[in-house]
Amino acid sequence: MADSSFDIVSKVDRQEVANALTQSQKEIAQRYDFKGVGASIEFSGEDVIVMKANSEERCLAVLDVFQTKLVKRGVSLKSLDTGENKPRPSGKEYRLEGTLKNGISQDNAKKIAKLIRDEFPKNVKAQIQGDELRVSSKSKDDLQAVMAHLKGADLDVALQFTNYR
Repeated sequence: MADSSFDIVSKVDRQEVANALTQSQKEIAQRYDFKGVGASIEFSGEDVIVMKANSEERCLAVLDVFQTKLVKRGVSLKSLDTGENKPRPSGKEYRLEGTLKNGISQDNAKKIAKLIRDEFPKNVKAQIQGDELRVSSKSKDDLQAVMAHLKGADLDVALQFTNYR
C-alpha cells in the first residue's frame, strides 16, 4: 500500500489582497474621520503595501481598515508583516509598510517538522521541500490528525494544506 501525503504551504491569494486593498481605498475616501488627513493605502512593488496619513493614529486606523477587509475576504492576518507595527515619520506624513509573506521560512519549516515529530508516531514523516513541507504516512487518519493539530497550533505563519492524496 502506498503512502498517503499532503503538502503544507503558506501562500497568499494576491487577488483577494488586491480586492481588500481596493475596498480599503474606497472606505478611506468616503469616511468622515479620514477627510483632510492625507490618508491612503496602495501597493508599492510586488509584495509591499504602503499606508500613509498625517498622524500616527490615522495611519494605524488605515491599517485597521485594511486588516478588517482582509479578514472579511478570508486572508489570514499572519500573512501580513508590518514589522514593529509603528508608523515612522517621513517628511510631513507618517508611513507604515506591510509586507505579504509567501512561503514557509526554513526556521518555521523546522519548527513545524519538529512539532510533527514530537507529537505523532514514527510512521508520520515530514520533509522540508524548499518553502513547503510534505507530510506522509500510511494512515490517512494520522494525516488528518496532523492537519487538525497544526490548525490548532499557535504558529506565526498562515498554513494551507494542499495535494491531499
